[in-house]
Amino acid sequence: MIRIARRGILALAAVLAAAIGGTAPAAAADMVVGVYVSDPGVCANQRVLNRISHRFRHQVTHVPHLPQVDIVDFQGIRETRFFPRYEESPIERRYCQATVALSDGYSRDVWYLIERPMGFAGFGSNVEFCVSGFDRWNVYGGRCRVLH
Repeated sequence: MIRIARRGILALAAVLAAAIGGTAPAAAADMVVGVYVSDPGVCANQRVLNRISHRFRHQVTHVPHLPQVDIVDFQGIRETRFFPRYEESPIERRYCQATVALSDGYSRDVWYLIERPMGFAGFGSNVEFCVSGFDRWNVYGGRCRVLH
C-alpha cells in the first residue's frame, strides 16, 4: 500500500514539475506521466506544418489508391501531450492534433508527434504524422491511434 501511495505522489510531483517548466527525476519504476496543455506552441510552428504538408503530398503521390489532394490549411491546432526530456529519457516528445482542410473541400483530423533531438545526426527535430483515412497500410495503427 505504501508503494502505491509513493508512486502516486511521485507521479503527481512529476506532473506539477512539468507544468511549471521543470522536470522531476524519475526512478526506474516510476510511471510515465504526460501533461495535457491547450497552447499550440511548437505544434503551430510553420516549419513543422510545412514539413507535414510536404510529406503528405509525397505520401498521396506514392501510395496507390489515395486521392490526389493537398493540405490547404491547418485549423484548431493544439498540443495534447508533452513528455519533457530528462536524464533517463533524453528525447522530448510533443503530441499534437489539428484539423486539416484538404484541396477537395473536405476536412480531416491529423495527429502528429514532434521529437527533439531526433533530426539528422541528433540535431533538430523529427515529425511523424497521420491524417485520418490516409494511413492505408496502418503504419500508425487503426485510426492513427499510435499518435493520439
